[in-house]
Amino acid sequence: MVKKINWADVPVEQVNDKMQRQMIYGDKVMVAKMKFKDGFLVPLHQHENEQVTQVVSGTIRFWFGADKAQTMDLGPGDSVVIPSHVPHEALMIGDVEEVDTWSPIRADWLDGTDDYLRK
Repeated sequence: MVKKINWADVPVEQVNDKMQRQMIYGDKVMVAKMKFKDGFLVPLHQHENEQVTQVVSGTIRFWFGADKAQTMDLGPGDSVVIPSHVPHEALMIGDVEEVDTWSPIRADWLDGTDDYLRK
């Protein structure tokens, strides 16, 4: 059956002292609402999941490619589609709220093996 979900009812996970997230997911897609404190760096990584990032507030500076050759700043209202297996790194400039969507779901986020974020 189809189930209605309200973000206010989704548990907040404190991943580290500068990142918290909420996750809603099905069998093939995951959506996460996240809040980051200024200066948090998501280290260079890649994954099989196609990713769509939507910035609600603040600025995210992305670097793309193994050599970080492409740089892109996203502000409120901006989105980016990151294809599968594209290396990327992200720096939060100011406090940031954003929404990410992935397909397939991020199994590493569900089983706790997302060590690159927990430092």
